[in-house]
Amino acid sequence: MELGITSFAETIPDPTSGKAIGHGERLRQVLEEIDLAESVGLDVFGLGEHHRPDFASSSPATVLAAAAGRTEKIRLFPAVSILSTDDPVRVFQQYATLDLVSSGRAELLVGRGSFIESFPLFGLSLDDYNELFAEKLDLLLQIRDNEHVTWSGQFRPPIDQGIYPRPERPLPIRVAVGGTPQSIVRAAERGLPVALAIIGGTPDRFLMLADLHRRTLIESGFDPAQVPLSVHGHGYIADTTEQAAEEYYPSYAAAMSRIGRERGWDPMTLQQYNLMREPEGSLVLGDPETVATKILRWKEILGVTRFELHVSVGTLPHAQVLRSIELLGTKVAALVNG
Repeated sequence: MELGITSFAETIPDPTSGKAIGHGERLRQVLEEIDLAESVGLDVFGLGEHHRPDFASSSPATVLAAAAGRTEKIRLFPAVSILSTDDPVRVFQQYATLDLVSSGRAELLVGRGSFIESFPLFGLSLDDYNELFAEKLDLLLQIRDNEHVTWSGQFRPPIDQGIYPRPERPLPIRVAVGGTPQSIVRAAERGLPVALAIIGGTPDRFLMLADLHRRTLIESGFDPAQVPLSVHGHGYIADTTEQAAEEYYPSYAAAMSRIGRERGWDPMTLQQYNLMREPEGSLVLGDPETVATKILRWKEILGVTRFELHVSVGTLPHAQVLRSIELLGTKVAALVNG
């Protein structure tokens, strides 16, 4: 089973001091995290795209290109590229370029995004939320499969020319899904792998989506064994489960409560947090043995072949983030794949 890390390069104010780290310092920390992830043998690292003050990475391709020059093996991808509000031509060109400079280590994870700031920023309407993504996904796949593209649609001027540079192998493309069956079906009908984002509730409820993905793949003429599922979850690893729970709660609760205020959610409570830590919960948190057990449970239930741990949702001390990455690569990986 492949294991990796995802980050949003968060700069949410520290819940104790109220201070926020600068964007430049946070991005340099992300590069250190990628270096460490490679050194401890992790397979992948994903960096999110956001357009708001509490996340530092609006251009993940740029940061990942910097990481490519410092690493040799780890595969790099956006988590996610907000395809709905970007130009599929530019998205393809950026990640084809990353693939070339990294000697074939780029992947592309696309989605509609978990925030909406990019829509007004780039002059697009939320009324077209679904239609934008569907049209742009189809154009992206045409570009992936054809050097010369002849295309016309609703949201972009027509194209009748070559798209460059071309990667030296087909660029791997996955679709991020938060829980909607329509998104699962859309990806499966196009033969695309899916990354399930499990950030709340009971992971068992995603079994229906995993089964729907496999069933739709078969109905669409694809072999599910060749179109893997992956899963992304919030969590944290420390030397003991008690330490992990104590260290992670302040920043995680502050971040989720902050985001929740924007969406009409109640603030996160310690009781809710502890429920999420339970074996059936969505937080992948604890000592290496506890974390490995939960990852293996998700693998058994959902049939996933990759797990991506999103360590820092709020602003954790950088040393703690690095220790969590270290434990994932040196301890958890051996338990999961031993």
